[in-house]
Amino acid sequence: MLEGKVAVVTGGASGIGRAIAQTMAESGAHLVIADLDAPAAEKAAAELTGSGPKAISVAGNVMKSQDVRRMMDEAVRAFGRIDILVNNAGLQHVSPITEFSEERWDTMIGVMITGTFLCCKYALPHMIRQKWGRVINMGSTQGKVGTPFKVGYVTAKHGILGLTKAVALEMAEHNITVNALCPAFARTPLVEKQIAGVARQHGISEAEVVEKMMTGPAAIHRLLEPSEIASLALYLCSDQAAGITGAALDIDLGWTAR
Repeated sequence: MLEGKVAVVTGGASGIGRAIAQTMAESGAHLVIADLDAPAAEKAAAELTGSGPKAISVAGNVMKSQDVRRMMDEAVRAFGRIDILVNNAGLQHVSPITEFSEERWDTMIGVMITGTFLCCKYALPHMIRQKWGRVINMGSTQGKVGTPFKVGYVTAKHGILGLTKAVALEMAEHNITVNALCPAFARTPLVEKQIAGVARQHGISEAEVVEKMMTGPAAIHRLLEPSEIASLALYLCSDQAAGITGAALDIDLGWTAR
């Protein structure tokens, strides 16, 4: 499906980003694994190259304009083009707003909103020249509903959905679609790391966090697998999905159906 295409995936060394990169590689795409963790990015790129098309790693901070420009320049230098951008880089922090670190707030908004903006800004000119492109921004169910003690994450994910709509309207005339995925809790290191913090804030056990807060509100009571999210991302890159743009697509086990 993606033979000859070039995909840049931020936060691509682990979790959902890693699953998306794997799925796209299996579909024939060349991959640029962009991640703050340089060794992990190198390892992911090596594994992907060993099982399919070529992949390279680029270490960088999506909050920094110079890093993002370098990511895109290295992608073009290696493969000659950029066809797909997956803005997946993100982080979580659990804290009451009255105790929420202002530095952590700045980082979360910087990575998830500014980072998404910068990656779009510097990748889209390549897609415009080609008259074809796909941008997938990583939203969340928490970009549609509120959650206590996660003010930074909830705010950033809501912002990503607005950014997605605005950029989709600008890019439509260039045959470029821009969409957001809104998954529920998935089986990733990001989710696993927040369980203890949520348990502490709510005064319940870690097992209760998973049962009552992560899987309980959904219609299907389980965690998502990253591969499920990756399959939807792959579909959005297909020609069959050319009519989908500006959308915030739920893959949330029925979380927002209530």
